[in-house]
Amino acid sequence: MRPEIKNILYVTDLSRNSAYAFRYAMRFLESFGAKIKILTVVKEFEAVTAVPIVTQMGEDGYKKAKEETLRNILKRLQKRLEVYGQKELTEEERQKARGMITIVVKEGDPSVKILEAVEADDVDMVIMGAHSKDVRKYTFLGGVTQRVLRHIRKPVLVVPIPSKEFELSFREDDTL
Repeated sequence: MRPEIKNILYVTDLSRNSAYAFRYAMRFLESFGAKIKILTVVKEFEAVTAVPIVTQMGEDGYKKAKEETLRNILKRLQKRLEVYGQKELTEEERQKARGMITIVVKEGDPSVKILEAVEADDVDMVIMGAHSKDVRKYTFLGGVTQRVLRHIRKPVLVVPIPSKEFELSFREDDTL
């Protein structure tokens, strides 16, 4: 029996390579009707950074600033998704994608939040970009990718960084 791939967790750090990896997630949506959850994780401030901010702004001000930051990231992702759809998809493909993509912004340790999302959302596959530009460095994937791969029990597609041509043709403000 072939595995079903109906729920994909696409993890982005908003870099150019993660935008390239999004194209793979979209291929699963187009080919198999898979739903995509876009997840980005904002690291929590360390105590050394948080204490002076809380001292200056107060605890309520600090919480409001964090919430505002998360809302702004969510808005950026939504806008980038719109730009991607206009640039990369036909009207028919955009219609098909509506309702199939959700965006979530979490705060915390990225690898922990990714693994929690996999379990909570019954994800069939995770798609994320690799950061190394040198093939020899693939043995040393980024820390988040390594931690996820060590603990996950679902398939993970790690998409290597694209060629120079792609990087130059894709504007930073369009990335997912």
